[in-house]
Amino acid sequence: MSPEGFDVRGRLGEAAPRPRRKRVVLADRRRTRQVARTMMELEEQNSVGEVLVTSLVKAQLRTALLLTGVVVAVLFGFPVLFWAVPSAGDVEVLGIRLPWLLLGVLIYPFFVLIGYFCTRRAERHERDFLDMVER
Repeated sequence: MSPEGFDVRGRLGEAAPRPRRKRVVLADRRRTRQVARTMMELEEQNSVGEVLVTSLVKAQLRTALLLTGVVVAVLFGFPVLFWAVPSAGDVEVLGIRLPWLLLGVLIYPFFVLIGYFCTRRAERHERDFLDMVER
């Protein structure tokens, strides 16, 4: 008898044949063998694997430093702008002064956008790395 009192044979009748079992396959085994082989080659630390890993790290570091520079330029650029041009701080948009709007409200969607872009670039670098390794 099945859990919770549900009996398939009782509902289908005693003469009904048992339903066939189905095999559920979650992943392609060939793909996992390739990935395992690739990981073993990288773990052996041969010169080709070392160069590939180094290039991946450099590409991701370059992206991170570039985006960090953009964030720093924006975060320090606005206060410098408002210091250099005091009249820009008096501008109101929708009843809110521009410095408050930019640095207090709109900076958060900017951070989310930078985070999204950084994640996309890192995933792209990793896909390119795996494509190079699998060849």
